[in-house]
Amino acid sequence: MTRPLPPASDRVREAAVGLGLAIEILEHHAPTRTAEEAAAACGCEVAAIVKSLVFAGHQSGEPLLLLVSGANRVDEALAGAEIGEAIIRPDGKAVRAWTSFAIGGIPPFGHGRILKTYMDEDLLRHERVWAAAGTPSTVFPIDPHVLARVTGARVARLSG
Repeated sequence: MTRPLPPASDRVREAAVGLGLAIEILEHHAPTRTAEEAAAACGCEVAAIVKSLVFAGHQSGEPLLLLVSGANRVDEALAGAEIGEAIIRPDGKAVRAWTSFAIGGIPPFGHGRILKTYMDEDLLRHERVWAAAGTPSTVFPIDPHVLARVTGARVARLSG
């Protein structure tokens, strides 16, 4: 008998349905909070993990979601140039208020508000990528082209 998913993951599944997606959410016994942990749990390379990172525009204060390959580190100057303003990292309280999820389990969609989204072009090199599903121990696979479409993400180079 399978146990029910955590409420945060149910919210991700409902958001996916609203976007016309049927996703399979997998729950792991070990946390998948880091890209390396997620890759080990999913049996994929780190580059196929989607890190959902929340930043804010330095001048505007607007929240921004960067979907980044697990193998990459955001180049904040490069990303800021792509976005049109410098970016800063908000605190965890702001991230939770904007997304309705805790850091470590932020999904690419289903947030508390619409976030302007940018997607690392390197994710498109994979047939399937794995994203957090609302908790540090839940993930789901998705075609990265579909992910870009449903999130309205602007595909860009976000790392050096």
